[in-house]
Amino acid sequence: MTPSVTTGATDQPLLDMTIGDNFDQTVSQFGAREAIVDVSSARRLTYDQLHLEVDSLAKALINDGVGVGDRVGIWAVNCVEWVVVQFATAKVGAILVSVNPAYREHEVEYVLHQSGIRMLFAHRVFRSSDYAGMLDAVGPRCAQLEHIVYFDDESWDRLLARGRQVADHVVAEVQASLSPNDPINIQYTSGTTGFPKGATLSHRNILNNGFFVGELLGYTPDDRICVPAPFYHCFGMVMGNLGASSHGSCVVIPSPTFDPDLTLRACAEERCTSLYSVPTMFIRMLNVDDFAGYDLTSLRTGVMAGSPCPVEVMKKVTQWVPEVAIAYGMTETSPASLQTRPDDSIDRRVSTLGRAHPHVEITIVDPDSGAVVPRGQSGELCVRGYLVMLGYWNQPEKTAEAIDADGWIHTGDLAAMDDDGYVSITGRIKDVVLRGGENIYPRDRGVPVHPSRHPRRPGDRGSG
Repeated sequence: MTPSVTTGATDQPLLDMTIGDNFDQTVSQFGAREAIVDVSSARRLTYDQLHLEVDSLAKALINDGVGVGDRVGIWAVNCVEWVVVQFATAKVGAILVSVNPAYREHEVEYVLHQSGIRMLFAHRVFRSSDYAGMLDAVGPRCAQLEHIVYFDDESWDRLLARGRQVADHVVAEVQASLSPNDPINIQYTSGTTGFPKGATLSHRNILNNGFFVGELLGYTPDDRICVPAPFYHCFGMVMGNLGASSHGSCVVIPSPTFDPDLTLRACAEERCTSLYSVPTMFIRMLNVDDFAGYDLTSLRTGVMAGSPCPVEVMKKVTQWVPEVAIAYGMTETSPASLQTRPDDSIDRRVSTLGRAHPHVEITIVDPDSGAVVPRGQSGELCVRGYLVMLGYWNQPEKTAEAIDADGWIHTGDLAAMDDDGYVSITGRIKDVVLRGGENIYPRDRGVPVHPSRHPRRPGDRGSG
């Protein structure tokens, strides 16, 4: 019997550079091309223009005393400024802490304390969320928080203006001192119990993951990627922003938060070639009254990942996004570890999570004994490779629970691998029933879980 072990292709080497160096490389090759379009604010930046903004902020950060390893938070919906902060912090070696815009006062206070954020970027207000008011309340209790910069007042413009007065070599010197293995991002998981854990990710983790997502989708500098998925999540900032920047492609932001009509309009008017959404987003777009009135013929590919998607919906989606891929992942794996390919059949895309990503090892083990199970048999899905997080921020015990001594991260998902290396999710270990001293797994109970019905988006762990 063939064991449930597989490794993704290794013919194309990993990118051995920092995010800042990769960004500069793209700017030097594709500077005149559009890098980002923010439809709602009617802003368009080429890579050259984005580079000027990024370097101005990077110089300002250094000038304000932000050093390598300092935590810089961002609490905001999707916007151009989010992307500028993402690349500027990477250039100076500060660790970007992604904060969920839906967090309330007690949640943001926890994240500020737990990660030790020194500087925070935020909106003052967005819709019903009074971010400034919440920060006024929690700020005095967060001694490490020294600076708050708001995108929607003069503090953002003043900061950039100060940065423009700093010599360019200041950033170049810091950037040259960084290593691809340095931590660069903390993403908080949406755990079902207790406080969230901060998955700490390196340049190597997220740059390569974004790059290989784009490689498997066939990205070129001609691609225009519509990203309604949130930037605070790996789906948006890694698979979207880094997938684009590592290929010289353009990110199109259809709206600050997801809106089905605005997303379809952006795809049509900006001639997007790729679309990222969770299945519920795709369903809402399909249900738009004048869906047929949008010219979506430019769409070629994209990523569907996460929550329930009936087979008939997937078939409808492939009629307007013919090469849409299914991806599986978790925050702790940067995020994507499995992905379907453009030439996979519809059946593969609706019944499996695809095959292992390049440079990624996948195995399925017996949850009790840890022994590798034969192909076709259900067991716990485990992942190993460059994409595994550095650990949970300041939580070594929780890290040891997730990553074993051999470097395998245990996902908590039950899965089965077929003879061709395609993986299907069959359930969650926490759903196992003990009956008469025997473990009864979901598959044995006759309740297989369709992979696209798996409740986790790429980037979420323990949210199911």
